[in-house]
Parts: sequence; structure tokens; C-alpha cells
Amino acid sequence: MKFKFKPPPPKKLKKTTLKRFLIRRTIFYVLPNVFFNFIIAYASFQELGYTHFFSGTQNLARLTLPMAIFLPVVLTIDIINRVIIAAEQEAIEFTVDDQLNKKKLMTKLSILHGVVTGSLVLSALLLAQYNLSEYYKLDATAMAVVVGVLAGVLSVVFVYLPVWRLRRWMGRRCIKISIENQ
Repeated sequence: MKFKFKPPPPKKLKKTTLKRFLIRRTIFYVLPNVFFNFIIAYASFQELGYTHFFSGTQNLARLTLPMAIFLPVVLTIDIINRVIIAAEQEAIEFTVDDQLNKKKLMTKLSILHGVVTGSLVLSALLLAQYNLSEYYKLDATAMAVVVGVLAGVLSVVFVYLPVWRLRRWMGRRCIKISIENQ
């Protein structure tokens, strides 16, 4: 006997513009990401008093690389899904093409964003490691701020970048007016 559970229907959204919708989502993503990533990094780095790029138990790469890979993946999937739901509920002024394979787009973009961002952050860490002395100690508070700022920047970029890519399959909603001849 198979049980099939239908997911609950999404909550009805208020009518708004796409710009306001994205600004609101950006605020919802940026504030918690900056706060929690800063707090986690600060608490991790304060154990040793200083940190390194790749060496030691609490290094900078240990916190930034997973964040740089998984944050864009999660944000890309979530924002595309939310914009499509808002368009289907007619809460924004755009419609999404019915022939768009939503899951394929979300998967492709999220993997691409995660790999590109992860490789960029890894190359920046390797470049900084190469340019600085092997025994250079990084200030824990400054590195926690850098991790928090990076989380905020990634949150802003990966709210707008997936929607920019989705705009290819979006069109403005048209209002039909019928005039009767007498």
C-alpha cells in the first residue's frame, strides 16, 4: 500500500512588483547570513586567538569554502522557486513560460553557481596564502568580519543573478480588455 502525501499549497502572496519582491527576499537572506556566519567564524577563531588560511584546526578555508559552495546553491534554488511560485500566483507582474523545465534550470544554475563561487574563493585563498608568509597570523576578529561580509555579498549576488537568468523565460503579464460594439 503506497501513501502519497501532497505538499501543502504555498501561502498566498500579496501583489507586488518583482523589484520589491527581490528587495524583501534580499533582506531576509542577507541579515541572517551575515549574522550567523560572523558569529560562527568569530566563535571558531577565538579558540586559538589567531588563524591561518589552510593550516591548523580552525583555519579560514574550513569555514569559507563550504559557505562559498553551498550558500549559492541553496539561494539559487530557493529564489528561483519563490519567483516561479509568485508568478504562478500572479503576485508579481511577470509570468514564467510553461515550457520551462524548472527543476533542470534550478539544478543546472545551482551547480554552476556553487562550483564557480567555490573555485573563486579557493583561488583567492591560495593567492593570499602564496603572497603572505608561511608564519603570518591572521587576526580572528578581522577574518570573522571578512567571512560575514563574504556571506552578505554572496547573498545579494545570488538573489539577483538567478532571477536575471530566469528573465529569459519570463514575460510581462498582459491585461485583456474587451470592448463590445453596440
